[in-house]
Amino acid sequence: MRIDIISVFPRFFDVLELSLLGKAQERGILDVVAHDLRDWTDDPHRTVDDTPAGGGAGMVMRPDVWGKALDEVIGADAASGDVVLAIPTPAGKPLTQRACEELARAERIVVACGRYEGIDARVASEYAERPGVRVFEYSLGDYVLNGGEVAAVALVEAVGRLLPGMVGNPESLLEESHGVAGLLEYPVYTRPAVWRGREIPEVLTSGNHGAVARWRRDRAIERTIERRPDMIEKINAASLGKKERRALAAHGYLAPAKAAHPARAEVRRAAAADVPGLASLAARTFPDACPKGMPKQDIDAFIAESLGEEHFERYVGDPGCLTMALEVGGKLLGYSLTYLPEDGGVSGADRGAPVDAVVAGRPRRGPLVELSKFYLDRSLRGRGAGSLLWEATRAELEEWAENWPEPYVWLGTNEKNTRARQAYRGLGFEFVGTREFLVGEQNNVDRVFARPIRVA
Repeated sequence: MRIDIISVFPRFFDVLELSLLGKAQERGILDVVAHDLRDWTDDPHRTVDDTPAGGGAGMVMRPDVWGKALDEVIGADAASGDVVLAIPTPAGKPLTQRACEELARAERIVVACGRYEGIDARVASEYAERPGVRVFEYSLGDYVLNGGEVAAVALVEAVGRLLPGMVGNPESLLEESHGVAGLLEYPVYTRPAVWRGREIPEVLTSGNHGAVARWRRDRAIERTIERRPDMIEKINAASLGKKERRALAAHGYLAPAKAAHPARAEVRRAAAADVPGLASLAARTFPDACPKGMPKQDIDAFIAESLGEEHFERYVGDPGCLTMALEVGGKLLGYSLTYLPEDGGVSGADRGAPVDAVVAGRPRRGPLVELSKFYLDRSLRGRGAGSLLWEATRAELEEWAENWPEPYVWLGTNEKNTRARQAYRGLGFEFVGTREFLVGEQNNVDRVFARPIRVA
């Protein structure tokens, strides 16, 4: 690739003869040529600027000088190839990694470094209409520099390193910040193993390559969420594995099935405005919890008797109920409903509540609340949404039960619902017994689970 840079300070670009860029030029991978814009002036003072039309502060670079320079530098190449005219300007588009990857496929790049108040706008318009020329006005960020030279060096560095043969280990391009993964790079370490009392994370010296890869991916996700959350919502969701989706969920981002990108998730107390959405969600998720073979009329009857809008209006408005709503990208895709007993008592004593259960050697001392409903839309299965919804529910319960030393929560799920049983175990619930009840005319056997509300 050839890159021509036109500037009033051509010696600024001597820096490009150093390091990898200098070696790449020696090896013929890259050819960088700096030109002095003043060579195309024809007055004794070598003037390249004039006062702005319409008045105002500063000076504007003249289009006639730039036209001569660009005509000569671009020459006849534009008609037969792909030439990019790159113009650094605070008013340009951000110079992103994706943009650099696109630029790296060009045959030639000509960088026009403006100064003062910038280059006369007619220059960009003129060359945007030239066959074979693409004009790319770009910015390094939301700030202003004295001129385009620093931005030109940044472009040469960012584009040049993507050329074949430039970087010794091409694999490094895959993991670095803003690479194909769409994440910031994970923290890196080297010898000595202990420096000023700070140790290298043990996993990196374990020799377990799978664990190292997992650690690096998790740290990359954490760092990106902390520093550049805007990048998370641009990740290709199809590229995420199960563990990566769960890592994102732990930080409040979910990628529903068939979604193009992860989205910010919010778990909050349900409000009256959520009632229609809750009833609709309940109607489509309750059948998933029913055993195979249950008559549809029994399922429909239960939904009508317990999960209609009038029921959720009561649940949401009742201080004895805690109803939580999970939204992803503004869509209601999960909810939980917990019954709160009065005066530290037992909720659901007539529904098989495990009054005498002891979990993890921590006897109950306080209320026993019932997690009556805990449902997620199918698009969220296996994506960490359950943990997100549960932790938000648990935090609300912990605050509600703060005056009791060891409150418990219990639930029942159909004995044939293996998926739900595994999910509840993953949330810290333990099997403590069974219960039987009728749905329509069919007898159902539930596995009963319980756990302390507080984390040990």
